[in-house]
Amino acid sequence: MRDTSQRRVEISRMLKEKGSVQVPSLSEMFKVSTVTIRKDLRFLEKQGLATRSYGGAMLKDNTLIETEVTVDDKQVLHAAEKSNIGAVAANLVEDGDSIILDSGSTTLQIASHLENKENVTIVTNGLNIVNELAHREKLNVMLLGGTLRRKSQSFFGSLAENTLRELHVDKLFLGVDGFHMERGITTHFEAEALLNKLMCKVASEVIVVTDSSKFGHVCLHKILEPSGVRKIVTDQNIPKDYHEGLQRLGIEVIIVEI
Repeated sequence: MRDTSQRRVEISRMLKEKGSVQVPSLSEMFKVSTVTIRKDLRFLEKQGLATRSYGGAMLKDNTLIETEVTVDDKQVLHAAEKSNIGAVAANLVEDGDSIILDSGSTTLQIASHLENKENVTIVTNGLNIVNELAHREKLNVMLLGGTLRRKSQSFFGSLAENTLRELHVDKLFLGVDGFHMERGITTHFEAEALLNKLMCKVASEVIVVTDSSKFGHVCLHKILEPSGVRKIVTDQNIPKDYHEGLQRLGIEVIIVEI
């Protein structure tokens, strides 16, 4: 029992220090079975210290994101990762494609790297994305109508939804606020989640673009199950259990070096 108690104290310390732990690495570290580690994590969850996640556990306070950051603030968070992700994701766009760029700071970086593309039709609900593309004469830009949400510089509502229902596009590039293997892809604002769901329905291919900080986090409103995604473009700090879990689902994980 003493060894069990000491191990759980150490796992708790690691959770507070790192924010998350994985079952395989803990099993190897403490020289016990994965079944034993899962019992430890269940115990810590009952104590209110952890929330179990895909392949491990997270510090409970880090699981649910309750506060939304403005799009201007998002642009300076993980800026290098987002720029590189945007450049790599832009290479997935082919001349003649029709695409949706969801509003957001990472999708804005995709827009900024489309300068060499021709005859691409870009549908977006992002005001900042339209401003970025306004002078790209070789690109066709369609702004979804609706009500402007200033915090995210995006449009939402029935007008945007009705327009989307009449469209079909080749690729959707979807930014996320939270990506959890069990609870799905999530965002803060209900109306944007509804619009994102429609985007997923009218696109032949859903491509998630996100820096690794979003993995394991959950927001209030669900957009999509992970299995509905074809590709993910993210940085090299994606948790190992997420990388492996996504590959098991048949999702292509494109890792961007920083």
